[in-house]
Amino acid sequence: MLTITRALHDAIVAHARADHPDEACGVVAGPAGTGRPERFIPMLNAARSPTFYEFDSGDLLKLYREMDDRDEEPVVVYHSHTATEAYPSRTDVSYASEPGAHYVLVSTADSGNDDGPFEFRSYRIVDGEITEEDVEIVESYA
Repeated sequence: MLTITRALHDAIVAHARADHPDEACGVVAGPAGTGRPERFIPMLNAARSPTFYEFDSGDLLKLYREMDDRDEEPVVVYHSHTATEAYPSRTDVSYASEPGAHYVLVSTADSGNDDGPFEFRSYRIVDGEITEEDVEIVESYA
């Protein structure tokens, strides 16, 4: 199960809406070994595409060095789908290289940039196998 604060949930949804009609992407880092998402890191979709996302390789290298310096790891890797449901595509599965991460998808297909219905779903993707997991939204971590 993914446990995430309301503030982080809302920040991910806001990023997905802001970047619509292009897919948004980013990471939520947390202290290594805790599984607790804490630091919201919106990234630029280098592909600038409504059907595909790609982290800029230079930005990603910088992020991993920064997380290493802070003893953090990627707890959540997120992106949005702008025209389809929040379910990993074959491309998403092929890009899933962090077996310990929660892969969050937000679908803005029904609302675009506006307030309105959206999907927020989380998955584990290990060795090409997709497993959906429950999401618990909390006000703060105890």
